[in-house]
Amino acid sequence: MEIEMEAYTDFASVYDTFMDDTPYAEWAEYIIGLLKKYGTDGSREEEAGPGDETERVHREALAAERNVVVDLGCGTGTLTELLADAGYDMIGIDSSQEMLNLALEKKERSGREILYLQQDMREFELYGVAGAFVSVCDSLNYLLEEEEIIETFRLVNNYLYPGGIFVFDFNTVYKYETVIGDATIAENREECSFIWENYYDAEGQINEYDITVFVREEEDRFRRFTETHFQRGYTLEQMKGLVERAGLVFVAAADADTHGEVRGESERIYVVARECGK
Repeated sequence: MEIEMEAYTDFASVYDTFMDDTPYAEWAEYIIGLLKKYGTDGSREEEAGPGDETERVHREALAAERNVVVDLGCGTGTLTELLADAGYDMIGIDSSQEMLNLALEKKERSGREILYLQQDMREFELYGVAGAFVSVCDSLNYLLEEEEIIETFRLVNNYLYPGGIFVFDFNTVYKYETVIGDATIAENREECSFIWENYYDAEGQINEYDITVFVREEEDRFRRFTETHFQRGYTLEQMKGLVERAGLVFVAAADADTHGEVRGESERIYVVARECGK
């Protein structure tokens, strides 16, 4: 089943407001640790030997790209900025121009040299390779078909530096089915409010949430809009199989909350995968 949607259009304007308690700094610290632990260290160039001039130039070009990290599904660029602060050369990719507009505003304020591209993660294109890819905040759950996941993973493998790594997270079937389920959530802020109506289809592992947002435009006047989002839950076993089918090598997985062993009750899981040939 393939469901097309237009998400993060109007909702982009209030996204950071409703995500203000998201621990992006903690996420960045953990991801940086994974990049340092599992990331490529350039040993392949040293093992390759001097070679001819063409090979030497090629190796130097690859070495220059080893510090590039691509944030796939970067949204408004909060994590992208934090990774740039840590010294990585960042590229942010997202399909929503409205979200990228906010990311560009952050870039203008910070002065960071971040390249933002409006592209669909299922068919993105780069002009070179990257030392690592990251994709967090359940961006991959928006891919509802296994083939879409495989297409994305194959592209990541294609654009990864030899031995480079891919760090991503995903929401589990357990989270959608047991923790969220069929529920209605509401939150009221000074300048905006929302009503979140959630529905979960266990057979298809599809989670639908309809978000109605009220944004204050004048003292006694609000603008109302609604967006419908679809996500699919995955199990770790499913993700491991998709990683391997795409040609990547599964390296490690961890519970996103505890950073420890994945449990049956894990709601979000981090995965580390490695490039494995082109």
